[in-house]
Amino acid sequence: MNEKKVVDILRSEGVDLIVSLPCDRNRNFTSEIHNEFDVIDLTREEDGVGICAGAFMGGRRPVMSIQSSGLGNMMNAIMSLTALYRFPLPILASWRGVDNEKIEAQKPFNLRLPQMLNAFDIQYADVKDCNDLSLIREMVCKAFDENIITVSLIHPGFWSDVSAGEEKYPVRSRTVSIHMEKEIMPPSMTRLEAIGEIMQCIGDDDVIVSNIGVPSKEVFASRDRSLNFYMLGSYTQATPIGLGIAVSTERRVFVIDGDGSILGSSVLPVAASVCPDNLMIICLDNGTFGSTGNQMNPAYLVSDTEAVAKACGIKNTLSVSDREGLKKAMQYDRSKRDGPLFVQVIIKPFNSDSPNIGCSAKEIKKRFIDSI
Repeated sequence: MNEKKVVDILRSEGVDLIVSLPCDRNRNFTSEIHNEFDVIDLTREEDGVGICAGAFMGGRRPVMSIQSSGLGNMMNAIMSLTALYRFPLPILASWRGVDNEKIEAQKPFNLRLPQMLNAFDIQYADVKDCNDLSLIREMVCKAFDENIITVSLIHPGFWSDVSAGEEKYPVRSRTVSIHMEKEIMPPSMTRLEAIGEIMQCIGDDDVIVSNIGVPSKEVFASRDRSLNFYMLGSYTQATPIGLGIAVSTERRVFVIDGDGSILGSSVLPVAASVCPDNLMIICLDNGTFGSTGNQMNPAYLVSDTEAVAKACGIKNTLSVSDREGLKKAMQYDRSKRDGPLFVQVIIKPFNSDSPNIGCSAKEIKKRFIDSI
């Protein structure tokens, strides 16, 4: 079985984490990797980009296994995070739309994948059968040796047609009780003031991942330190990066995210499933898209980010709107919680004039990895 041979290749190249969203063509491979590796199962491929970046900074060697159509969902994150910071990212993509594909909807995007990858200067291999196994090894090695993105486009005929067997599921019966009745109090802090309080509570060994735009600039202005990972692009990727770091270190990991980013991501159920108790997701909730001019988003009057986190399976959540509440949240005892902590911080819509971050993407990455 080629599936086992690919597993052997990955193991021999030191891969220790696979981030996966399956394709029906690679279902046997998906079964194999769950037996052989730590696997993080996604609900959207884009989140895997941040998770892999965080895991690499934490010292791991991650690989993504996806259906090829997922590359379309990932491209902005790939270019503004992985390529910009020069993270390695080997991708095994089960190639749809080719070889007498019967599903018409798979063709318009997937048939043009080589042209798209060439346009973005992403190296790829065309993997047709067992004679091309060496190409998969080459792509994995290149990614880690050169800190680049590589894609193995794996034809349907490469994978075994024989089913790996019926999936075995745990008993799904459970009791779910989600009842929330709360009053959103008028906020008393701006984002800069909230970030100032957060940064005063951060220990020397703690990790900070801050969201794109003004939030990262305000973290930089409040307390620059080498264990701060500043995002310069990649909307929705702050929490995925923090999750990737959290599963790769025992350090406490704090993500300073926003309500717009949280509502635009699919990562919360993934974080709930992986369940790292060293992760705190701080959602600075102003009900607006802050960095683009404070335009209202659904969180302002309709949606509630704490309720979203609870519905996604995060057991430990808090909502605060003043300095005292935020200080108490930052002191939440890690030993008393099961999994990550989600803290909704209601703040005023306001952007400070904090200066741009005085480091390049590569400098941010290097000093962070050197410190962690």
